[in-house]
Amino acid sequence: MKTIFITGASSGLGKATAKLFAQKGWKVIATMRQPEKETELVPLANMHLLPLDVTDGKSVQKTVEAATAISPVDVVFNNAGYGLTGPLEGYVDEQITRQFNTNVLGVIRVTQAFLPHLRERKSGLIINTTSIGGLVTFPFSSIYHATKWAVEGWSESMSYELAIHNIQMKTIAPGGIATDFMSRSLDMGKHEAYAEHFDRFLAGFSNSDSPLQFSSAESIATVVYEAATGGKDQLRYLAGNDAIAIYQHRLKVGAEAFRKGVAKGLVN
Repeated sequence: MKTIFITGASSGLGKATAKLFAQKGWKVIATMRQPEKETELVPLANMHLLPLDVTDGKSVQKTVEAATAISPVDVVFNNAGYGLTGPLEGYVDEQITRQFNTNVLGVIRVTQAFLPHLRERKSGLIINTTSIGGLVTFPFSSIYHATKWAVEGWSESMSYELAIHNIQMKTIAPGGIATDFMSRSLDMGKHEAYAEHFDRFLAGFSNSDSPLQFSSAESIATVVYEAATGGKDQLRYLAGNDAIAIYQHRLKVGAEAFRKGVAKGLVN
């Protein structure tokens, strides 16, 4: 029986992935900041819940030690993260620092803590949730994009050195996921100088007539499962029809034309 370790498993993609892998007969070690509040995952067979705060190095080390004591870990799924939106002038330093601490440093901490275990086994796979926002950009998300582009670049670089020890690294880049991300996992900064355009930007996500077609967390989880079990030497997995369409459009028209199109849409 193979084992997957998942961060950010309390909701959304993390929880959907935990359920899917458990259904597929894997042992699942699902982590979250407050596992005592979790009810859906507890009854599932071969499910283990552990506390984890990816922004706390001591918490990471303690949880990784507990996880490897439960079972040798085959797949590490770095999924914990959240969004930050708004104009840069609307953010305070704590918001920027917290975003990087969670979305980037949290991924690095967990990965680093697992490497001795995976090296000793001479096998393993690390999967990092990034975003279509790690491959393209949109307005009022500069710090969020910075974190996701950072994880994409870091993952690609890491894939070279990990291959020395027969360890793979992959990224899952979803588009919009139909969860409570916009309310539960979103921080925001506002500034009056950008209010009109920012409000229009936000309306595009809340409008029921929006052309954006969000994917279910369960459908994105199937892409995680494919990445974990497909046996492909492939770094990057786009997930969701919107992510695929957006990225294909960028490749087709070119980076500059894509940028100008987004900019035009913000002004008009």
